[in-house]
Amino acid sequence: MTLSLSGLGIAIVALAAAGFWYDSMRVRERANRIAANVCRQHGLQLLDGTVALAGLRPKLDRNGLRLRRTYVFDYTVDGEARANGFIILLGRRMEHVGLQADTA
Repeated sequence: MTLSLSGLGIAIVALAAAGFWYDSMRVRERANRIAANVCRQHGLQLLDGTVALAGLRPKLDRNGLRLRRTYVFDYTVDGEARANGFIILLGRRMEHVGLQADTA
């Protein structure tokens, strides 16, 4: 049995999509750990227990083409009012974490 050229193309696209999905899940897990650690360090409570992807951009630097992902999360200082935070990751490396200025 041989793969036709179109079958090979479909297989390559499927493998690339699976690789992107797997990498995205690993990076999201890292962002979740960072958000939990930042909240713990500042005495805050992470709400909803997770981050959400808010932005995705390609970035070309000396290490090649990588993805810059921005994740957002909610936290509370007093158990009632929600505040927002964000995490920016370049590849799997954390570039920046921000918390709403009037709460932390």
